[in-house]
Amino acid sequence: MTDPSTDVADWRTRTVRQCADLCATCIYRPGNLAHLVAGRVQQMTRAAIAAEGHVVCHATTGTPQPAICAGYARHPIGAARSLALRMVRAGAAHLALITPPTKR
Repeated sequence: MTDPSTDVADWRTRTVRQCADLCATCIYRPGNLAHLVAGRVQQMTRAAIAAEGHVVCHATTGTPQPAICAGYARHPIGAARSLALRMVRAGAAHLALITPPTKR
């Protein structure tokens, strides 16, 4: 069963949510604004690619609209391998771009 706090898709409406832009402390911004352990972003990215998944924007986790991180969606291999984004490209789902919350 999918964790609703990280489920970026509403398959009843065939909609996949993605952040329209990087949040203020996006892990894909330069400078390690989220204070992650060295190598953690690369580890998360590799794991998401291997699973044909995605990285959920941390600012949207636990909200009514968790969304794919804009930084991950810009990753050339990540975007190509994400099943949710492939469903959008194939026309089986619609992309809903959301504005990530500013405070988290």
